[in-house]
Amino acid sequence: MQYIDNIIFLIALIAGFGLFFRSLKEIYRNIRLGKKIDRTDNPSERWKTMGKVALGQSKMTKRPIAGILHIFVYVGFVIINIELLEIIVDGIFGTHRFLSGILGHSLYAAFTATLEILALLVVLAVVIFFIRRNFYGVKRLNMKELFGWPKHDANWILIIEFALMIAFFKMNAADWVLQQRGVFAEHGSFPVSSNLLAPIFQNFSDNFLLFTERGAWWFHFIGILFFMNYLYYSKHLHIILAFPNTWFANLQPKGKFNNLESVTKEIKLMMDPNADPYAAPTERDPNAVPDKFGANDIFDLNQVQLLNAYSCTECGRCTSVCPANITGKKLSPRKIMMDTRDRIEEVAKNINKNGKFVDDGKKLLDDHIQREELWACTTCNACVEACPVLIDPLSIIFEMRRFLVMEQSSAPSELNVMMTNVENNAAPWAYNQADRLKWATEN
Repeated sequence: MQYIDNIIFLIALIAGFGLFFRSLKEIYRNIRLGKKIDRTDNPSERWKTMGKVALGQSKMTKRPIAGILHIFVYVGFVIINIELLEIIVDGIFGTHRFLSGILGHSLYAAFTATLEILALLVVLAVVIFFIRRNFYGVKRLNMKELFGWPKHDANWILIIEFALMIAFFKMNAADWVLQQRGVFAEHGSFPVSSNLLAPIFQNFSDNFLLFTERGAWWFHFIGILFFMNYLYYSKHLHIILAFPNTWFANLQPKGKFNNLESVTKEIKLMMDPNADPYAAPTERDPNAVPDKFGANDIFDLNQVQLLNAYSCTECGRCTSVCPANITGKKLSPRKIMMDTRDRIEEVAKNINKNGKFVDDGKKLLDDHIQREELWACTTCNACVEACPVLIDPLSIIFEMRRFLVMEQSSAPSELNVMMTNVENNAAPWAYNQADRLKWATEN
């Protein structure tokens, strides 16, 4: 019976990580529903970008207050969970603070003191974030696409992080008091918990403190496993996916759109003076499915665009700088990414239920993203520039507009007139080509 705690711990550990890796496997499968795209060029630049943006949080600090607070949470929470290694070893083998034996008294004291200071910064940051999100009235955090689950999700994450840090302090405070009483050997330095919480625990019995320490230890461990598996359902999946998302980011200059290979080939053929216009066309596979122009569903988007959808932090920085949204249009770049992710999840549930995708009569276009939203975009790239993890909402908007124009000939009348003039007159104006320079001779 003395090993029952270790067995329960091991079962919880295996189950928690097993569910987590199953979720990652499903996300990987869902991303692969998109078209393949080669984003492996210039690897040195990609590693540099990932290190600077994802690890270094370089774009977060463009809004200093939110950026610095986010760094507190990000760095603090990540480093504090290095302690998870110690928890795992202690839980499996029944040891107590095994790292102290490896690091030595002085180094371990510095380590635990650093964790406590970082944990305090995390607590302060999440409290400020909670107040800011719910009571301060930041416009981008209170837009209609966040009503319901997205807002609750953000709050739950803050509450979970707060609870985990408080459990961390309770564990250390009880541990410190027990060390002073000689129940535990002296390990570590706890500047926060020993001063703020330990005085409260001084009047309690050893048994109560042992129960408190163990309870907080188990709560911290189970809480980390819960948080880890909750990520799949949360916008906070970006904690993991920000790294591959920034590595596979588009390194081309902003505003440079991709050309369709099939269209480029046709145009080159038309402009080739040596091409024979009467030559027999190349034979094609009768079973081949013709390439679709643009995208009306997630299957037409590329895999990086689907990765973008999963990586979206829903922070709204993109929407807050979007000129269309600012002037009252329906377009919200954040909503474009949220809708894309919703459609991916809708398709994923379909696949899980049927073993493969069965046509559900729905599409990303019209069922999730409305045409009015797409045509409101000015293609200014402000949303792309603002994103702290290099997400590109414009690329999705562009592909869906390409589908509307080239597959459905569906575009606002103003654009149809302009495109007709370009085709007929090589200019957007309804002037004959012979008259295009008359303005230069007019007085």
